[in-house]
Amino acid sequence: MAIYKRGKTYWYKFMWHNEPIRESTKQGNPRTARQMEATHRASLAKGEVGIRERKPVLTLAEFCEDRFAPWAKSTFEQSSPKSWLWYRVGVKALTGYKPLADARLNEIKGELVADFAAYRRAHGSGAGSTKDRKVQGLQVSTVNSNLRVLRRILRTAVEWGAVEAAPKVKLLTGERHRERVVSQEEEAKYLQAAPEPLAPIATVLADTGMRPEECFRLRWESMNWDSGPHGTFMVTHGKTAAARRVLPMAPRVRGLLEMRWDAAGRPVEGWVWPAPTYSGHVESSSLKKQHRNSLRLAEVRPFVLYSLRHTFLTRLGEAGCNVWTLARIAGHSSIGISARYVHPSEDAVLSAFSQLGRHKIGHSPENAIPEAEPQKRLTA
Repeated sequence: MAIYKRGKTYWYKFMWHNEPIRESTKQGNPRTARQMEATHRASLAKGEVGIRERKPVLTLAEFCEDRFAPWAKSTFEQSSPKSWLWYRVGVKALTGYKPLADARLNEIKGELVADFAAYRRAHGSGAGSTKDRKVQGLQVSTVNSNLRVLRRILRTAVEWGAVEAAPKVKLLTGERHRERVVSQEEEAKYLQAAPEPLAPIATVLADTGMRPEECFRLRWESMNWDSGPHGTFMVTHGKTAAARRVLPMAPRVRGLLEMRWDAAGRPVEGWVWPAPTYSGHVESSSLKKQHRNSLRLAEVRPFVLYSLRHTFLTRLGEAGCNVWTLARIAGHSSIGISARYVHPSEDAVLSAFSQLGRHKIGHSPENAIPEAEPQKRLTA
């Protein structure tokens, strides 16, 4: 007898006349699962039931259209619109490549995945003339985003019993990460050139390390002006459950938000950054033009608003903040993610090495052995 657990339910698998029999018991009790397997074996032996026909495996396009896309839409469309957009764009790219879209889930192997990645890397959407296609070739990060969606689809298909196993989806190398850290001088120039509301938003991002989307969704009812030295505020929306957290206000953030609160008439509730958008608050698209013009006027090397989050977390790490506290401040679900956001400078690395002698016996000048001492010890 062979039972195994997939998710919260047990499955059984055995061979009968060289034919594999695999079915879900839909039970979470292993003893019940073994009894169901034994019953099925006995029924086959008595000839009461024949070998059940295998269900046809869906193609990738069919699985996405019938099961995965409706699930992703119902799960993320309201709670996390950006996640739903990510899934929708990824599914469209995957099903737009006919060899992959028409392949059955159990036929998708590493070679087909590599062909899809190479096609997207070279041709992008695949439209236009040969000369245009070279221009439309996608960046490695965009192709990897599609591959991550494919990996999630295949793993979900295994969980739902649509296919037995999922192939390993290898990502392309050479992906550029957002590791731009803005210097103090660049930050000052940028904030001086930035207009309203970009300047105060960028200031809050640089002093709190919030994700831009979290900052855009700040509300006045989340502010606590009397808590801590300078007040606190609650982040209520984010990518994961860990994103919900309480952050202290830095002096600069407190003065900026309090001034904005007074100008708005000290409201009890409402958006901190209201705007005439569908959501009612500032969005990334609202600030693109202001951000581009501010970079040009400030004459600093280009960066995205998300780089201010990297900048804050990097400065926090260099100040000696441990990785667990940093993960809590950043709203990360694991400390492994936090490590990607901390990029120590060369001076910080040299400083760490210089501190090594103060923490290990035998490396400090006080504990160093004089030059003549080793010879005396050997003689003795």
